[in-house]
Amino acid sequence: MEHDKDLIAIARRDTGLDDFGGDSFREGLEQLVTSLNTEARLNAIGEHALRDRILLHLRQRLMVEDWYRRHPEIADEEIRDPLFGVSLPRTGSTALSFLLSSDPDIRYLRVWESSQPCPPPSTVEGPDPRRGVAASAADEHLKDSKRTPSGIDGAMECQDLMALDFKSQIFLALAQVPSYATWLLEADLTETYLYEKRVLKLLQWGEPARPWRLKAPTHLLYLDALDKAFPDARFVMTHRDPTDVMLSVATVYADIIEKFTDHVDYRYIGELNVHCWSEGIRRAIDFRQRGNDHRFYDIHFRAMQRDPLGQVRGLYAWLGQDVSPAFAEAMRAWWESNQSAERMTKPDPSKFGLDFDAVRAQFADYRTHMETWAPFHETAA
Repeated sequence: MEHDKDLIAIARRDTGLDDFGGDSFREGLEQLVTSLNTEARLNAIGEHALRDRILLHLRQRLMVEDWYRRHPEIADEEIRDPLFGVSLPRTGSTALSFLLSSDPDIRYLRVWESSQPCPPPSTVEGPDPRRGVAASAADEHLKDSKRTPSGIDGAMECQDLMALDFKSQIFLALAQVPSYATWLLEADLTETYLYEKRVLKLLQWGEPARPWRLKAPTHLLYLDALDKAFPDARFVMTHRDPTDVMLSVATVYADIIEKFTDHVDYRYIGELNVHCWSEGIRRAIDFRQRGNDHRFYDIHFRAMQRDPLGQVRGLYAWLGQDVSPAFAEAMRAWWESNQSAERMTKPDPSKFGLDFDAVRAQFADYRTHMETWAPFHETAA
């Protein structure tokens, strides 16, 4: 793959644009490209897919800045009282985001606009040509994945918006990039979240302002930075036994990475996720204990499985909002239509070097807090 400066030049040539709106993205891009070239051992498909994905984000960032240049009034948009899902992965947070997206009175990040926010949806007449079309070669190779709910207008995580600043865990799920992963864990994402807010304003521009419902597991690691960009944000956190989480997320990472390299290191994938998410939980506990606990609403994975609409009603009561009959019916229809989704076969945890006793020890403090935050007892079912 070309070096980062060459990729920047290609994106500028492709778009005829020059302004990236600041340099905060450059360090992450350099770290990522170096890691891909020296560590990832990409096959031909992976080389093409990752290069295409990087160029996609560079071109979109150039386009975002061009829209702001031509329409500076976009900056006047206000993102008020957003709700962020900030859970560990594989805890039912995606199903929750799909249920919340059924509310006609909110705004969520749609799958087709997350990686291609330009042009702003309000400026497109008729059916949007992005709907149902893979945005990059990587998306094309992953389109048949059954690991999470999906749909042509499905709710998408913030990962692609964060990738515009090249500080996103999406890259960790696409390739084995240990040096980038180490760098990212300690990176300052303040500018990343400010840029996400900039793009949300662009997506909202020209439409009636509605409260945003957003989510990504990554947020657990960077709540202080997120809070600087969105000081009025509130958070919903779904919970699940961390041993189930680690095996599930490692399996998802492996399924993706296997497409892009012929040299998968499964133990690396297991170690990466245990280290990353145990640190994320430690940071989230610390953030909550520093006077932010009242900003969180907690839902247990099994409680969601048992009574999804009841859990959303509880969340909305906490938000001070009503669940309209239309919203409730849309949620019920979505839940019923997705209960037959393909279930993931659990592999032997030793494939990823996972020792569940060691995992429980890493997450011991979290498991104690989970009992308080989201108590759930089988006898209540």
